[in-house]
Amino acid sequence: MHVAAAEPAPSPQQPPRSRALGLGVGALPTGPSNALTDVPGVRVGHTTLVLPPHVHSGVTAIVPAGVGPERPLPAGVFAGNGYGKLLGSTQIAELGAIETPVLLTSTLSAFRVADALVGWLLERPEAARAQSLNPVVGECNDGLLSDIRTRPVREEHVRAALDGAVGGPVAEGCVGAGTGMTALGFKAGIGTSSRVLPLAGAQITVGVLVQANFGGTLRVGGRAVTPASLGLPDGDPEPENGSCMVLVATDAPLDARQLTRLARRAVYALARSGAAYGHGSGDYGLAFGTRPVGTQAGPAAVADDALNPVFTAVLDSVEEAVLNSLLTATTTTGPRGHTRHALPADALTALLSRPWTTGGDRRPAGDH
Repeated sequence: MHVAAAEPAPSPQQPPRSRALGLGVGALPTGPSNALTDVPGVRVGHTTLVLPPHVHSGVTAIVPAGVGPERPLPAGVFAGNGYGKLLGSTQIAELGAIETPVLLTSTLSAFRVADALVGWLLERPEAARAQSLNPVVGECNDGLLSDIRTRPVREEHVRAALDGAVGGPVAEGCVGAGTGMTALGFKAGIGTSSRVLPLAGAQITVGVLVQANFGGTLRVGGRAVTPASLGLPDGDPEPENGSCMVLVATDAPLDARQLTRLARRAVYALARSGAAYGHGSGDYGLAFGTRPVGTQAGPAAVADDALNPVFTAVLDSVEEAVLNSLLTATTTTGPRGHTRHALPADALTALLSRPWTTGGDRRPAGDH
C-alpha cells in the first residue's frame, strides 16, 4: 500500500492542467499556484492509499492557519442535493463558523476520520480549553473503484494529512480523497483553482478545491464530451453515486451569510461542467473566510451589492477545478473490474478544434 502524507507539487511529467491546454475559464487572473492555497494561510495535505485493484482511497486536509474553538472562522454551507454525510454541517448552518480544519475522505471512512480529527486538535494549543468540538468532514463514495467496506483510512493517515499540509501548488487527480473518485463518465479526483480580483479597494483571493464524484455529461465550453466522442470505451452502466464536495476559501471580509451565498454558487457552478444532480449524488458547497468580520480587530463585511465579481470568481474557479480534476487523473480499475478512463488531453483538444455539429453539441456546424 502506498501512503503519501504530503503529495509533491505536480511535475512536468504529470498530465497538463486546463490552462496548459488553453482551457482556462473566465477573464479574471488566477493566483500564483491557481489553487485553494493561494488564499493566504490556507494549507492542503493528502494521504493517498493504493493497493490495486482493491484499494483506491485516502484523505485530504484543508487547514486554515490557527483555526480552533477559540478562533473560529466565518463559514457558510449549502446542500444542493443532500444525499451525503457532511459531518458538522448543522452547526455551521446554525452558528456560521468552522472551528476545525475541513477533511475530505471516502463515505464509510468519514466517521473514523472525524474521530481522528478531534483527537489531533485536542492535542494542540488551539483547543487547550475545549469541552466541545465540531469536526467538519465531507465524503464521496469511492465504492466503484475501491473496496469501500474495508474502511481503509485510519487515524495515522488523517494525522499524516493534517501534519503534512502545506501551501503552494496542490497535487490533483488521484490523490488523497480523490484517489477513487469518478465524475461525468471519466476518472476524476481532486481539482483546484483560484482567482484574484479587486474588492472594496483591496485585492482579494478566492480559491476552490473540489472532490469531484458526480454523474452527468461533461461540458467543456458548453460542448458535450463523452468517452465515446474521445475514442474511449463507454464503461459500464453502474451509476456514479457520490457526494461532490466543493470547498471555497477567501480572504475577502465576508460574514457567514455572505459566505453561504458563495457556497450556493459553488454548487450552481457544477452545472457548467454538466452535473446531473441525480438522486444519489450529494452536492455540497462549503465556504469559509480567513478574515473574521464584525469584531473589534476585524474589518466590516463588504456590501452585498459588491459581491457580483466574487460570485463570478467562484463560478469560474469551480468550473476550472472540475476540469483539472479530470485532466490530472489516471485511468483506474477497481476490485470488481470496473474501469474509469482519464480524460485524455490530446483527444480533448482535437475534439474541441473540430466544428460544432448538430448532434450532442447542440449548435450548427461552423458556429464556434
